[in-house]
Amino acid sequence: MLVKMKTIVAAINAKYIHTALSLRLLKAYAQDAFEIEMAEYTVKDPALHIVTDLYNRKPDVVGFSCYIWNIEETLNCVSLLKKVLPHVRIILGGPEVSFDPEHFMNREAGIDVIVMGEGEAAFKAILTAYSEDRALHHIPGIAWRGLSNNQVYEGQTAQAERIFIQPQADKIVLDSIPSPYRLEEDAQEISKRIVYFETSRGCPFSCQFCLSSTEVGVRYFDKEQVKADLLYLIQHGARTIKFLDRTFNINREYALDIFQFLIDHHNGCVFQFEITADIMRPEVLAFLNEHAPKGIFRFEIGVQSTNEETMRLVKRRQNWDKLCRTVNLVKEGGKIDQHLDLIAGLPGEDYDSFRNTFNDVFALRPEELQLGFLKLLRGTGLRRDAERYHYQYMEDAPYEMLSNDVLSFGDVVRIKQTEDILEKYWNDHRADHTIEMLLALAFDTPWDFFQRFGTYWAEQGWSRIGHQLADLFVRLEQFLAAEQVQHQGAIRGMMQLDYLLQHKHKPRTIWWEALPKQEMSEWMSYAAAHASTLSSAQGDADGTLEWTEGYLHKHAMVHRLPFDLAHWHEHRELDDGKETVLLVLFGNAASKAEEQGDRRWNIIY
Repeated sequence: MLVKMKTIVAAINAKYIHTALSLRLLKAYAQDAFEIEMAEYTVKDPALHIVTDLYNRKPDVVGFSCYIWNIEETLNCVSLLKKVLPHVRIILGGPEVSFDPEHFMNREAGIDVIVMGEGEAAFKAILTAYSEDRALHHIPGIAWRGLSNNQVYEGQTAQAERIFIQPQADKIVLDSIPSPYRLEEDAQEISKRIVYFETSRGCPFSCQFCLSSTEVGVRYFDKEQVKADLLYLIQHGARTIKFLDRTFNINREYALDIFQFLIDHHNGCVFQFEITADIMRPEVLAFLNEHAPKGIFRFEIGVQSTNEETMRLVKRRQNWDKLCRTVNLVKEGGKIDQHLDLIAGLPGEDYDSFRNTFNDVFALRPEELQLGFLKLLRGTGLRRDAERYHYQYMEDAPYEMLSNDVLSFGDVVRIKQTEDILEKYWNDHRADHTIEMLLALAFDTPWDFFQRFGTYWAEQGWSRIGHQLADLFVRLEQFLAAEQVQHQGAIRGMMQLDYLLQHKHKPRTIWWEALPKQEMSEWMSYAAAHASTLSSAQGDADGTLEWTEGYLHKHAMVHRLPFDLAHWHEHRELDDGKETVLLVLFGNAASKAEEQGDRRWNIIY
């Protein structure tokens, strides 16, 4: 006799804008036979709020999707949920619990079952067993609690609870999974959140810091179904689609076909891919540079390290010259933003080596450079070999390394200070022109600037207090004064320009003394008298903006630099013999200039 059940699949996401593809895959695969609801929360939601919501839905089964960013919150919710709903059956799945299920089941008694690896078929089989009131021992790829008769006490055999583990079966046939992208409850949310999408599973590489190294080979979803799902998402307003494929460009023809399809149908949607840069063929890059609309593609490239011995130790093959060629060709094309990743704490890479890695990669000037720290993930080769490299790491998620045989904790702290400044100033693009000037005039290498400023920032206690945009520039100025760098007047002028360029509309306040009103009016009159030349240069060739003196007073500022800006841009050297007066634009004029790929300022003297 079938037992009617209500099942909820739940996930605690890092942010509201994120979505859990895992829930949608489980629901799509099992909804032909079972009533399944989805519930998504964020790590900022109090556990009691999450548990109350689940309690009010009165489920019979709850399945949680587990990752390093939500495992602690999830386990807390499991414990509370089991107390208020003692008879609910709780299933956990996901990469965080797949490789050491006994650990998690021993840690949290409220867990009934853990699904290891791919979960679609196993989850449906569990629900089927529950609905038919049958045991779970026939289901591959799960760990579950059961009773054993092997306990003897005072001559009597007694049943005792134990954990059983059933090995995983063959991988699921991907074409047997119904589309998870067309669920009715998602239709109104597609335009509001990031859509996660997969065209393949698996990875051809064996990087020992990555969970993908545990799976051999790459399997693809049906390409025509992939295209149909992408088109559905785009037509329903998707703004950002992030592909989860570990190496999207491993199959050249497949990648080219998908790229072409997205170019033809993008409708303004942005697509984010993880690519392996050193295997990207030049003809693919040439195709993208010629045909891709600007801004619809974004590449994530895992560099990790430029130390060849380190890369050998983690079993990662990488051709640095070819990687640089790819990054530079993409940059020259000007169509695609690039996000490059580094990992501090890999085997064999000490502080000086990582400094070299950072400088090597920063020289490529990626739009974003993420400086991450090694995480000893359960199931990875480095976790298994942690003692070999004397790793000390956090016992609980995210298992971040603290030190190893060549990198002390003090070194890790210095690298973290560098990361803090890198995020605030480079990745957020608060002071691009200033940083380029500092690297040309004041610091030997990029690392020297970011690391020394990071240490200074920490010593001032600024890490413990908040900051506004102006604070970033005032604190940078204070650091440069403490460093006694040369050319502070020129650098300060460039900082002021960067500050102005951070504003879409004319700022109400500035952190330096503005030009006298009389001088400002004279320059505005001069600019208005040359309006046709200036407006045309700023993307207003059709004359839709009225560059009157009144308009400029409202939507522009005059900024004076104590050096020849044109000479600086051409030669990367200062000519202090001539100052530069700029007209900096805001509002519609600024937007038009940016759309045309032009600068938001004109040199008027």
